[in-house]
Amino acid sequence: MRYLICIVFLLVLEGKLLAQTDSLLIKLREASQKYDAVGLAFAVVKEDSVIYDGAVGFQSLETKKPLSSQLSLFRIASISKSFTATALMQLVENGQISLDDDVGDLLGFAVRNPNYTDHVITLRMLLSHTSSLSDSNGYFDVHVIDPQKNNNWKKGFSNNKPGSTYDYCNLNYNLAGAILENVTGVRFDNYIRTKILNPLQLSGGYCVDSLRNEDLTVLYNYDSISDSFIAQKEAYNPRRKEIENYILGISTPIFSPTGGMKISVMDLAKYMRMHMNYGEVDGVRLLSNKSSKLMQTKYSDIESYGLGLRLENKFIDDKILVGHTGSAYGLYSAMFFSPEDKVGIVIVTNGCKVEYHDGQVALLKVVANLLYQYLLE
Repeated sequence: MRYLICIVFLLVLEGKLLAQTDSLLIKLREASQKYDAVGLAFAVVKEDSVIYDGAVGFQSLETKKPLSSQLSLFRIASISKSFTATALMQLVENGQISLDDDVGDLLGFAVRNPNYTDHVITLRMLLSHTSSLSDSNGYFDVHVIDPQKNNNWKKGFSNNKPGSTYDYCNLNYNLAGAILENVTGVRFDNYIRTKILNPLQLSGGYCVDSLRNEDLTVLYNYDSISDSFIAQKEAYNPRRKEIENYILGISTPIFSPTGGMKISVMDLAKYMRMHMNYGEVDGVRLLSNKSSKLMQTKYSDIESYGLGLRLENKFIDDKILVGHTGSAYGLYSAMFFSPEDKVGIVIVTNGCKVEYHDGQVALLKVVANLLYQYLLE
């Protein structure tokens, strides 16, 4: 009799859970429609496992191929910075470099803010966006701040004293990628694949030609004048000619260490779990507990940015989370987690009409709060 009661209880519970997730999916579709999302993919982690994932909309408007949280690869934009920081922290752990090394020594040319020539700019400053570097000269050429190669090199620096304040700069991370190549003698995309992706059994990478073209999710910018979504083919430019003539430590921005990772939502969720567990997931350790916690420690009160990760308290209402966002070519992405509560959420859209709530992309914020309320509270 007790066995029968247990079976009935479990069936009732399962029915309630199915009804709950059905209701959630309806809400997620409504949010997607409200912001005219081309596609929306998501994954929710609790207690070190994915408890819910899915997608609505299309991987391609032209082919009407459905979006998948497991198979569709996205160029995740600035969440990529956390991969670069993770790789460099591995080198720090191995004793190959120090966070307090002069980046000029690591790059092979002098790197000094012309307003503060006596102040060393360190690797720690690059990774925490406190270097005083600027994207004013662009960020796809490592020599934009090299006095010997660019007459306008001074334009690549802000008026801030190095180490004094947060100032987000994509050049920081393309230079960090170049440093990785100089130290290891390994091409950036290959290092990330062999030292991060492969150990975690993740598909994806920075080199377009290493990926299946049919898995790449088309990214769309919304054009308000024509009220239409325009495919951004440049997002997956294979850069074959440049790669043929690749020079380690110089050509690195071709792969965009600052924003070029392509990965699925489900694989990104597994990578997130590694950081949530302070460097380890499914028995595989990529970083020490100490290094992982250091990445999650803020260096500035302005943005609460650590080393490739930041603290955030406005993404999910009243929750302090760790992670990163990304935006490029019409894509918007978010990866946030709580090491204390052992929960996390990954959300990516390949195009939508953008509004902002509390400094957050409205679609991502609404979806994150729905997922949290239905599944994690």
